[in-house]
Amino acid sequence: MSPSRDSIEQQAVSAYTKHFGVSPHAVASAPGRVNLIGEHTDYNEGYVLPVAIDRATAVAVGARDDDRLVMNPGSAQDASFPLSRLYPSERRAWTDYLTGVASLLQDRGSPIRGANMYVYGNVPRGAGLSSSAALELATAFALIELNGLSIPPVETAKLCQRAEHEFAGVKCGIMDQFISCLGRKDHALLLDCRSLAYEHVPIPAGVDLIVCDTGVKRTLAGSEYNRRREECATGVRLLSPSLGGITSLRDVSPAQLHDLRGLLDPVVLRRCMHVVTENDRVQRSAAALREGNLSEFGKLMYDSHLSLRRDFEVSCPELDLVVDLCAGCDGVYGARMTGAGFGGCAICLTKEGFTDGVIARLNAGYHGKDGKKASVYVCSTDDGARVTPIAP
Repeated sequence: MSPSRDSIEQQAVSAYTKHFGVSPHAVASAPGRVNLIGEHTDYNEGYVLPVAIDRATAVAVGARDDDRLVMNPGSAQDASFPLSRLYPSERRAWTDYLTGVASLLQDRGSPIRGANMYVYGNVPRGAGLSSSAALELATAFALIELNGLSIPPVETAKLCQRAEHEFAGVKCGIMDQFISCLGRKDHALLLDCRSLAYEHVPIPAGVDLIVCDTGVKRTLAGSEYNRRREECATGVRLLSPSLGGITSLRDVSPAQLHDLRGLLDPVVLRRCMHVVTENDRVQRSAAALREGNLSEFGKLMYDSHLSLRRDFEVSCPELDLVVDLCAGCDGVYGARMTGAGFGGCAICLTKEGFTDGVIARLNAGYHGKDGKKASVYVCSTDDGARVTPIAP
């Protein structure tokens, strides 16, 4: 069983106290996420339907007497930076997420004080569960508390997205930061990534969410992720003159894309086809949840995975194997890859009482490269980022 979020926060506080020799001022934590459906639609100003999960990153924070930001992730040596010189590292490093958030907080015009920060968490890195957004939001909430700032949650999520763009070099959409900030237990979050209007959609009782980490690590910065963004932008540019100056694939219907398919080369057409149909699937999935129609929801999950594999080409044999194994189990509503792809995790929505059978089939049937087994666990939904002051 995974440690509770309270336990993660307590361990961060304990480790901070031991490492820095004094109790922290506060501890903040933020969850990872699983996207139920709506992949590669967020940066196309479309719709997504993620949940915050019970795996989190905690940051314990305390003030320093100088102007340095000192960070430790449980290693033997601290990373230290002057607040006046916060820049992306020459080689992408975990510290970029923290220094990026601190730098952008300063850019708002509110000076921040030097700080010690201890990072502790259990969101797997490189698995597609958005460990980066969890780290960014926990850092932001910790520094906001330490410096007595008042920043609305949506603005905080946008600031963390900018940090990932400008310091980590990943041109991510807003979904990961938004759900890590504004998630709600027992609910999915239907987010319009253009207007940032959102709705917490209740998840029917009696279901389990299984996450299967294939062990195939992904590197997003400078990878195929940014190439997919470019291909979508090319589609918009080529379709725009015929569609009244559209600005994103959000504005294109499946019928319009079919009629104008001759304007696009085959690869760009497939990329656009995925995004356009995925937006429709998200809307239908949210409606299915509201109606308690989990069979329909599961069908849409399978359709989403097929589109990601065939049209967007971001799946891999290991992810496909997990989905196929889940599809052959009793009690499974649906399964799909989740996250940006190229490895990472697949998810499975199943009836309570059938979960152990699905896990057993995955453990027996999954064999990655070099015989590596998958990590399989059941996730619960959770609330978004939070901060707790520590009494002196």
